[in-house]
Amino acid sequence: MDIQDYVAAIPDFPIEGVLFRDITPLMADGYAFHQACSELIDYAKKVGAEVVAGPESRGFIFGCPVAYELNIGFVPVRKPNKLPRETISYKYDLEYGSNELFMHADAIKKGQKVLIIDDLLATGGTVAATIKMVEMLGGEVVGCAFLIELSDLKGREALEGYDVFTMLKY
Repeated sequence: MDIQDYVAAIPDFPIEGVLFRDITPLMADGYAFHQACSELIDYAKKVGAEVVAGPESRGFIFGCPVAYELNIGFVPVRKPNKLPRETISYKYDLEYGSNELFMHADAIKKGQKVLIIDDLLATGGTVAATIKMVEMLGGEVVGCAFLIELSDLKGREALEGYDVFTMLKY
């Protein structure tokens, strides 16, 4: 099965000149979604993940099934004002402004091997911020896994020194 067949290309979304890669057809097809999650599970086993961290919201969609299958925890990485207990945060710049992500302060144990999963690697800012927080808590990032990589945006450069796995490259 070629999971690329389940990714729709939407021209001029969200703005003119952008070719949006829509993964909702993949998520809507049980077999394709299962295949994508299976590849992420195999990677998680390979890197010895002890916990999965996923930025909202699509990091949740792909990270949770991996954590569930491996009987390990899942750590949500959230936008401001979404987590109810003590948090840590990391502010980072985007090409069009800035953003800040949050994680519970007790989410990662010192020395814990963390796999970060998200749907898309573009500029790498979101995952680089997630890495910073994992390391602030003493965790070890053993890998970063993505369904799609937009190679021309050079997100791998922001993740230099970390193991990066992607299923599809555009």
